[in-house]
Amino acid sequence: MDINSEVKQAVEVLRAGGVILYPTDTVWGLGCDATNEEAVRRVYEIKKRSDAKSMLVLVDSMARIQSYVDEIPDMAWDLVELSEKPLTIIYPEAKNLAKNLVAEDNSIGIRVTREAFSRTLCERFRKPIVSTSANVSGEPTPANYAQISDVIRDSVDYVVDFRREENELPAPSSIIKLDKGNVFKIIRQ
Repeated sequence: MDINSEVKQAVEVLRAGGVILYPTDTVWGLGCDATNEEAVRRVYEIKKRSDAKSMLVLVDSMARIQSYVDEIPDMAWDLVELSEKPLTIIYPEAKNLAKNLVAEDNSIGIRVTREAFSRTLCERFRKPIVSTSANVSGEPTPANYAQISDVIRDSVDYVVDFRREENELPAPSSIIKLDKGNVFKIIRQ
């Protein structure tokens, strides 16, 4: 199946409130519509993870972020543009997202993905997509598709066929927390 057919199928599942297993710019992720509280609850359930631990979302562009946070600090534009590897930025004052996705301090981690499949998926879905590692909470993060457990594979509504054969070990994203006034904290380099 080609990338366009895979994206079309994944978008249909996301729009129906389903959970997908898909390749991202880092590791394979569990994903769902980041504005759908029930879908987000299912991802927490699959991961056996407390919803007190927030998850990040992927978008296709900086412009898309404006609908989901009150303000994008100026520094964020430069950080995303200049970053050579995947970069997750934690923004203050999340809005228009599932309440059970947002952290207790009302922040949300968002990454602009440049990887072909996840970027095309975000473009076509037109909303942020949850991206969390495809493992049960507390177990090792699978580095590639082959390492994902059958428990996870069997728990989702759709498994993307694209990039399954790859076996390189991707690096995790850098994480920076931004607050108003361009105050920042590096969480992971």
